[in-house]
Amino acid sequence: MNNNEVLNGAPLQEEKLFALADFYKVLGEPSRLKILYCLYGKELSVSEIASGVGSTVSAVSHQLKILKNARLVKYRKEGKNSIYSLADDHISTILSMGTDHINE
Repeated sequence: MNNNEVLNGAPLQEEKLFALADFYKVLGEPSRLKILYCLYGKELSVSEIASGVGSTVSAVSHQLKILKNARLVKYRKEGKNSIYSLADDHISTILSMGTDHINE
């Protein structure tokens, strides 16, 4: 499926519709959005994210697992630390467009 199919009103396949709904459910949790915005344009460790969003390392770790499973964030190992970043440019674009929309 390409973007033109969606823009032209073609119906989504049921499987893709449910996957899209799950995607939006993940984005619908404020603490996860805080983490995503904290990572916007940066790579951070779990403790840096926790400090940035005003939460505990344990709570952030739990949310990062959900975000990672939804392919919204990725990580790399640096010694014993996991360094997180947004998964790709699509995620940055979605955050930016959402912010633009609510600011209008």
